[in-house]
Amino acid sequence: MKSSIWQAATSIEVSITIAELGLVILFLGLLSWVALKLKISSVPLFLAAGLSLGQGGLFPLNVSEQFLGVGAEIGAILLLLVLGFEYSARELVDSMKKRWVAGLIDVLVNTLPAAIIALILGFGPLGAFAFAGIMFVSSSGIASQLIRETGWAKSNVAKRTTSILVFEDIMLAPYLPLLVAIALGAGAATGFISVGIALLVTLAVFLFGLGREIPGLRSLVHSGPGTLLLLVFGLALAAAGLASSVGFSGAIAAFLVGLLFTGEVAESLRNRFAPLREIFSSLFFLFFGLSISFADVLKYLPIAILFAAVGIAGKFFVGWWIAKDMTDPMSWKRVSAFLSARGEFSMIIAGTVVTQVPFEGIKEITLGVVVLTTIFATL
Repeated sequence: MKSSIWQAATSIEVSITIAELGLVILFLGLLSWVALKLKISSVPLFLAAGLSLGQGGLFPLNVSEQFLGVGAEIGAILLLLVLGFEYSARELVDSMKKRWVAGLIDVLVNTLPAAIIALILGFGPLGAFAFAGIMFVSSSGIASQLIRETGWAKSNVAKRTTSILVFEDIMLAPYLPLLVAIALGAGAATGFISVGIALLVTLAVFLFGLGREIPGLRSLVHSGPGTLLLLVFGLALAAAGLASSVGFSGAIAAFLVGLLFTGEVAESLRNRFAPLREIFSSLFFLFFGLSISFADVLKYLPIAILFAAVGIAGKFFVGWWIAKDMTDPMSWKRVSAFLSARGEFSMIIAGTVVTQVPFEGIKEITLGVVVLTTIFATL
């Protein structure tokens, strides 16, 4: 009798949770529609929705932390997996050769000011290292979306913007495992081992990607697209899970998996993963907002404004540097605007540090920076 009552109660709870999740996804769809009408990025709206449904929000949503964590992680993995489909290893190598000076300038003008501000504010060396990464990396997802929406996808502006985005994504491969090692309090030897493994894995993927295409995949594009989708999705999740277990970034692992696929195979995968990416990336931004109190965001808003202003200035200098030789004087401003938005990587870094060391305010400041820089870039 007790068992049947418990099963009935559990069934009701599960049904309510499913209904809530369905309503949330429906709500995200409506927000995406509003963003399309307003011709702005949907990311700030998703984050705002998370705040309104999270701790201290207008309509608190009762969802377990484990569910939030898994949902956000899958969202990040899919974001980076699809981003990997956009590039090939050869394109990345060529980009690094052409833009390495601009990449180093990008590192200097965005990491040093952020680290200095973090130290002044009392976040300590680890906090400074985290904020350096948060403010260094632009949002590849938001930038590519803005480039598509504004009609610059086939232009030289897009190519130069992408070259910097690619450089930043590659730089994160050694940065993230080193950040995790430091946050866990591991010694220098452990940190160097983690970075060494990250570099070796990245190099192996690049060398493999520069070679021939994986045998048999091209035939699956036409004869078994569903099979191809399942194989790649499973491989990305497995690689991300294994990478996370050894201190490597799961999101970066998914990005490296995406780099393995090129040409017709990559194009097919991009088309098939696009709807999944939209759903899970929306949930990623929503879940990040759900994990933060709206009152805390307001509390740290002045600091977020300071970081955002310094970060935008840094990206405008980088944009000017890489597009100063273009004939159209607006080109460098467009590149700068596309690079200004921070997003998924910044929030992944903030979440990584907070899960290891309870830094008060780092997630709230990061969310504020993401919203402010995304709105600025869109406008």
